[in-house]
Amino acid sequence: MIGTADVLLYDHLASAPIVALAPKGCERIYVGKEPEKHALSQAEINALLVERAHAHDRVVRLKGGDPFVFGRGGEEAQELVAAGVSYEVIPGVSSAVAAPAYAGIPLTHREHTASFTVITGHEDPSKSSPALNWSHLGSSGGTLVVMMGLANLDSIARELRDGGLADETPAAVIRDGTLPSQQTVTGTIATIAQDARDAGLSPPAVIVIGDVVKLREEIRWFERLPLFGKRVMITRPAANASRFASELWERGAEPIVAPTIEIGPPDDPQAARDAALAVAENDWIVFTSQNGVQAFFEQLAATGRDARALGSIKVAAIGPQTAAALADHGVRCDLMPRRFISEEIAEELLLATRPHDHILLYRAQETRDVLAAMLERAERHVRNVAAYKTSVRTDPDLPAKLRRADIVTFTSASTVLGFVQNLGKQTGAATSGKVVACIGPITAQAARDAGLRVDVEAQAYTVAGLLTALEGALQSTDSPSLR
Repeated sequence: MIGTADVLLYDHLASAPIVALAPKGCERIYVGKEPEKHALSQAEINALLVERAHAHDRVVRLKGGDPFVFGRGGEEAQELVAAGVSYEVIPGVSSAVAAPAYAGIPLTHREHTASFTVITGHEDPSKSSPALNWSHLGSSGGTLVVMMGLANLDSIARELRDGGLADETPAAVIRDGTLPSQQTVTGTIATIAQDARDAGLSPPAVIVIGDVVKLREEIRWFERLPLFGKRVMITRPAANASRFASELWERGAEPIVAPTIEIGPPDDPQAARDAALAVAENDWIVFTSQNGVQAFFEQLAATGRDARALGSIKVAAIGPQTAAALADHGVRCDLMPRRFISEEIAEELLLATRPHDHILLYRAQETRDVLAAMLERAERHVRNVAAYKTSVRTDPDLPAKLRRADIVTFTSASTVLGFVQNLGKQTGAATSGKVVACIGPITAQAARDAGLRVDVEAQAYTVAGLLTALEGALQSTDSPSLR
């Protein structure tokens, strides 16, 4: 639905990666509500939703959690009904369930409780009298989940205790549940309000009260992920960042996508086009990156051709991501060098080829000519073609993104160049206290040449290798800066 939306109205707790799924031409309207800070009132949101629904084919109202669990989705649905607007509801996972699960707190457990109750800790202030009987809830015996109750936690805890809830009843407050910034504080119903204050917790937060909280230390899993809580800056081009970002999310980190370079056509696009059209004249084609693969197949598609144009030509891919990009087009590579350094690539290509073989190098304009020169000296006929060009991407928000980051990653020497050109003389000071991680020795040397201290260098020159190196550094007692 989001991927085909004409208009997207989204809340404060709607995840940024999900908002980013909206298509380029979609009108994105922030209607979030934070404590004491509302972008729009609920009445204004209702009116806007109806107005956009009458004017557009597909309007998406994106909420955090489930729209019908303390999300005021029912009220908005009533407005649409009154305005004659048809709609559908896609249920979500309420933070009442998701946040405790990510904190390692099961809401039910056969040895502890057979029920749970979800309660608002912030009732409609216009009501003449509160609908909740906290004293009764205190004696209910099941797990209590309180939403939007942090500001009132002192009074909630007091009323529950007055209702018979024992002082030693375990309790927890979970802030930013399911996010890498998640923070969980545990205590008892008698202490939890002060415990939360001591920890500096602020909304949004979910409160869990009951014996199941005792299980957290045993079964919590999210905070044990290898990169949990780390904010990792990705400097590679935006088009190549999604897989890296997904891997970071899966390891508990928050990706900060901050591309310092961008990919565009080479200075001589005709040469790239001619080389692709005449690919059958070669015995081998060598792709040095997934961007080269993308450029090649775009050239073929422009003339109505596809992977069949390769015929019996053998294909070399520099790295598993390049091989994966080829596989997406139905092409399995014949050679993938073990290490992705020009000198070693040349050695493996020389073993796989014969003198006078014709080899097409389809690569970045900025690539070193070492590979081509070594092949030519060994009597291979090389067509060395720039398939695309890498240029610096200027981002005025880069310093702000960098301030939030704990770790800065570089996946090529060109990302280092773009980073330095964006920050200029501020580079050294801006990276002070940050961990700098590089994908391999060439990138690491470029970072050192730029005056950066390299803390982590991958042994396998891939994103997977870089992530493995980061995980190892975090576990090492020799890397206190990463802790």
